[in-house]
Amino acid sequence: MSDLRNTLQAGLQQLSLAPDSRQVDLLLDYLGLLQKWNKVYNLTAVRDPAEMMTHHLLDSLAAIGPLLTQTQGRALDLLDVGSGGGLPGVVIAIVCPQIQVTCVDTVAKKAAFIQQAATTLKLPNLRGLHARVESLNALSGPGYDVIGSRAFASLADFVNWSGSALNAGGVWMAMKGKHPADELTALKTQASAVDVFHVEQLQVPGLDAERCIVWMRPAAGAVSQA
Repeated sequence: MSDLRNTLQAGLQQLSLAPDSRQVDLLLDYLGLLQKWNKVYNLTAVRDPAEMMTHHLLDSLAAIGPLLTQTQGRALDLLDVGSGGGLPGVVIAIVCPQIQVTCVDTVAKKAAFIQQAATTLKLPNLRGLHARVESLNALSGPGYDVIGSRAFASLADFVNWSGSALNAGGVWMAMKGKHPADELTALKTQASAVDVFHVEQLQVPGLDAERCIVWMRPAAGAVSQA
């Protein structure tokens, strides 16, 4: 565990993040929960703890700075779509207590894991939701200021499926690997009422792979799907 802590703390420094000691402990506790539940629930194909640290925890942490910049660090509601084992949703909930995080997944056991993590880690700003994202509607239920995903679906499917849950003035945050040029081209025809306003390159400590965030919002004058 000391090696994992050292890797985490070095990564946090590289990302210019400064969580307090409790938050660092919670990140490591979450990694332990992910390992434990993964044996039964198959939450991720990654099994090695050191690989989980870089490919999952640090990968998710790399999105924190950009998220805080885009939202000016304000309190808000965030929906993590297809969250699986809670990446990046649980990580965001730990490091950003001002953000109310809902992790939605169509697989009941994955949503149950998020609920377990919220209880075990004592995170009142985190909840798991077993549902299809298409069923969520900001007019009839809670809406979200940021809707995020990590390697979830094509950009067009992501925004089309989740658009009805987006609050007015909200944004989409799609975490991707390499620059998704083909998806961006398809987005123009399949979801023309969406404005891609920034594609942000990420550097993940200890990971030699391309990562980026595609930031999107409804185009000016677009009619909500809600």
